[in-house]
Amino acid sequence: MLSFLRTYFLLFSLFTILVIFIWISFPLRRKKNTPPSPRRLPIIGNLHQIGLSPYRCLQALSLKHGPLMLMHFGSVPVLVASSAEAAREIMKTHDVAFASRPKMSIPDTLLYGSKDITFSPYGEYWRQVKSIAVVHLLNNTRVQSFRQIREKETALAINMIENRCGSVIDLSELLVKLTNNIICKVALGRTYSGLKFKDLLGRFMNVLGVFSFGNYIPKLSWIDRLSGLESEARKVADDFDEFLEGVVEEHISNKKGVDAKTDEDQDLVDILLEVQRDNLTGFSLHKDTIKAIILSSNTYQ
Repeated sequence: MLSFLRTYFLLFSLFTILVIFIWISFPLRRKKNTPPSPRRLPIIGNLHQIGLSPYRCLQALSLKHGPLMLMHFGSVPVLVASSAEAAREIMKTHDVAFASRPKMSIPDTLLYGSKDITFSPYGEYWRQVKSIAVVHLLNNTRVQSFRQIREKETALAINMIENRCGSVIDLSELLVKLTNNIICKVALGRTYSGLKFKDLLGRFMNVLGVFSFGNYIPKLSWIDRLSGLESEARKVADDFDEFLEGVVEEHISNKKGVDAKTDEDQDLVDILLEVQRDNLTGFSLHKDTIKAIILSSNTYQ
């Protein structure tokens, strides 16, 4: 009899815990004015409904649930807009409400605590960095000044194709090389076409694109440590920091050794160092911020 009571009590306790868990995981929707949402599972949310082609899965779900759909990637709520009208409301009418970025561990490790424009949270820092990019880096005059670089690198790519007439050409590799050369010259002042730099870029993009359990299910963040993702991210961050430190120091040394470059000859590192030196914005531009901006501009191709 005592054994039966113990078994009954254990089952009752497990049932109670399960009911509480489900109650927390699936709050009553009538209490919240939220968009339609696919049914989600405990812990993982709707992650099981995202296959190898996420955009196709989201498009299929939107046909059922509508152009504005709420999903949960683990514990992270995600609003999916799949119509021009919904996108306009988010990106134009209510852009400030959607301007911030979630804190993500891997980008935080790779980009100096998310000091770039893409992953930094909305606020005064983001506004200052964006202003520097718009006013000093990407204004119309500056973009036009890089036209010669674009034309020269494109002509070299075309000549390469002409010289390989009659043989097979990997256009994907050629276009990646062309884009990389243009961005390197614009951002860093010269190309870095060696295997070491190519490998470094590849490692950066691979780590940035890997699914991180900690970002969506904090209680499973130990998987990122166990899989080696966190240590690999730190290694890539250290290697890229060493490379970028050399680039910045090279530009500082060149600036001391020769006359100031004209606006047409300046690359993005030159411009950012000038903004930092002359305090053109009244915003303290630290070296890590310069490296984060250059890193993001050189890798998001």
